[in-house]
Formats: sequence, structure tokens, C-alpha cells
Amino acid sequence: MATYESLIKITGAVGDLVFYNLNGKNVVRKKSGFNKAAYKKNPSYEKVRQNSTEFGHCSKIGKAIRKSLDSYIKKAGDPLLYQKFAKLMTEIKDLDVISGRGQRTVENGLKTEEGKKLLKTFCFGNTKNINDGITIREQTLYVNGNYNADKAVILTIKLDSENYSTEYKEETVSLDHREPVFKKHFLEKDFLLYVVILENEDQEITHMGFL
Repeated sequence: MATYESLIKITGAVGDLVFYNLNGKNVVRKKSGFNKAAYKKNPSYEKVRQNSTEFGHCSKIGKAIRKSLDSYIKKAGDPLLYQKFAKLMTEIKDLDVISGRGQRTVENGLKTEEGKKLLKTFCFGNTKNINDGITIREQTLYVNGNYNADKAVILTIKLDSENYSTEYKEETVSLDHREPVFKKHFLEKDFLLYVVILENEDQEITHMGFL
């Protein structure tokens, strides 16, 4: 990009040069070598198109899940959480061995043991992960560790990968009982994610994580 001085003000393309005004200065640059039509159809761009499609998918899925956790994510106070979560979605998507390149999904990646492990070990900022001390089976929360918390918020997230949306239900249970039972909000066939947030008597988050 370069600036130029001329009595004649040029705007637009001349040959392989593009003239325009930027912040009051006359600027000229070479045309980009990028060709939109070629990008869509040329076989040499196939891998780029595949990567772009999967990147967009991961970004939208990550945004939908984060939106369900918005109020708790804000408490985590991690300015880089968006980037970390986007990276997590990509790593999980890469575990999809069912779909062809360009069509791999986060949901299929989460159906693998490695994908589940990646999600479970993800940390929200400096908030401690619940690790393996808490599990869910048949609408029952099993607590096998000392978390210095008084209650647990159980967030059940129904993920709709096709429409990049979620529905979620929130329920708070007391940890006075080691095996509190919570409600069943969705159908067996639905793809569900569970997040548990532990809070102390001052409503401060002590631990948080996916199950």
C-alpha cells in the first residue's frame, strides 16, 4: 500500500492497481490475488474450503455452549476464555472419525472417550475443575470428594448442532446429602451436556466443570 499526490482524484481499479481514499489520504495498492469464484470451485482450494467450513462450525457450536454458561463464565474472569474454548472445540472436532474432512463435527467428537475427557478437563479461568470427584448417573449427583461447597448448580444443556443452538435447564441442589437427585428435563434421544458449578455459602464459585 502506498499514498500518492495528484490533481486528478482516482477511485477504483486501473489495471492491477486499486485507488481509494483512506483517512483523508489517497492510497493505491495492488489487487489481491484472491479470486472468490476460484475459491468456491477450484480444486486447489478444496482443503482451504474444508478448513473454513469446520472452523465456522466449531465457532458457532462454541458460541452456543458459552451462551448457556454466560453468567458463570463472567465470574471466571478469564479474558482469553473465548480463544481457549474455540481451541477446545477444534480439538474435539478433530476426533470425529465418522465424517469426511470438511464435515467433521464437535458432536461426533464428543461421542468419543477422548473427546469427553477433553471437555471434562477444561478449566474456566482460574476456577478449579471438579475433576473426577463428581459424577452423574440416572439423575443423581455423586460427590466423592471434599469441595468446601454448600450447594451445586446442575446445568443440563441440550445441544442442537444442526441449528447451532441450545436449550438449558438449571437446578440447584444442596450438598448436605452426598447423593442429591435432580430432575430429568429432556428426552433420552437428545444430545445432552452437563455442567456442575459448586458454590459456597457466600455464593462464590469454588469449582466448575463439564461432566
